[in-house]
Amino acid sequence: MTRRGLMIAAGLAAAGVADAQVAAFPVKPVRLVVPFAPGGATDILARTLGEKLAVSFGQPVVVDNKAGAAGIIGTDAVAKAAPDGHTIVLGLSNSLLTNQFLFTKLPYNTQKDLSLVYQIAVAPLVLVVHPSVPANNGPELLKYIKAQKGKLSYGSYGLGAYPHLAGAHMSKVTGGEMTHIPYKGEAPMVQELLGGNIHMAYASALQVKQHVDAGKLKAIGVTGDKRIAVMPGVATLGEQGLKDDAYRLTGWLALAVPAGTNKTVIKRIASDVRTAVMQPDVKAKIEAMGFDVQDSNPEVFKARYDKEVPAWANLIKVSGAKLD
Repeated sequence: MTRRGLMIAAGLAAAGVADAQVAAFPVKPVRLVVPFAPGGATDILARTLGEKLAVSFGQPVVVDNKAGAAGIIGTDAVAKAAPDGHTIVLGLSNSLLTNQFLFTKLPYNTQKDLSLVYQIAVAPLVLVVHPSVPANNGPELLKYIKAQKGKLSYGSYGLGAYPHLAGAHMSKVTGGEMTHIPYKGEAPMVQELLGGNIHMAYASALQVKQHVDAGKLKAIGVTGDKRIAVMPGVATLGEQGLKDDAYRLTGWLALAVPAGTNKTVIKRIASDVRTAVMQPDVKAKIEAMGFDVQDSNPEVFKARYDKEVPAWANLIKVSGAKLD
């Protein structure tokens, strides 16, 4: 056989091995990395999803919490893992999108070192205020912020998180010069709001619905394009005439794998994830957390991601947030 023939044969053999690996996927336990601490919504979703995927994969799915540095540690571990589909990250919009604008240097390139798989759910937030704030909707609140220049404060559960960025946007467009108060988590932020120590905040329905129902907080509006299933009576800020990107954006939960992972493997993972999240018990659990389940795939997720990148970049620029 000629040298060219040997090269062609070797190439075909290699392709055959690759195809066999794809067909056999997964061939060992799958590691589902959560770049946040146990007990949060991302962790709960990962364990629920892991149980379902273990059945469809025919292999154990091990949830691995690698928390720290705003999701960077766990995400970096996946970016540097073997691109064979056996290591997946279940991250949030901050770890998979906004960190690239909040940190001057990341140990990985978000858009080059990871391949997007599936956007599981979007996470609209509720803009809530202390009952002492005399506003009942978005336009009224913006007028109040403007009229109370330098006197109001808003909370967030961390620098660079959506509540910080959206609050900074409201402060800027109204000239209200509000004070930003960051907390170490959503729960303490909500407690401070209940106590009247801050005037307003963006928070999850999971954290504030009970307080809104009890009249201890007032819901102004919801971010995103759709109302939240568990709080259907609260209009979106967009419905109220607030059309800026800042009010349209939402956080989300999604899956990604190391760049270079075979596209057929990615599609297999995405297909199995879709089947899992569309099961009534899983869908109900996700919606009960105040999230909106998405019907996604790698192409749909990538298109949404690319559309959001400039909007998030601009919002972060306006806030002046930098985390390093």
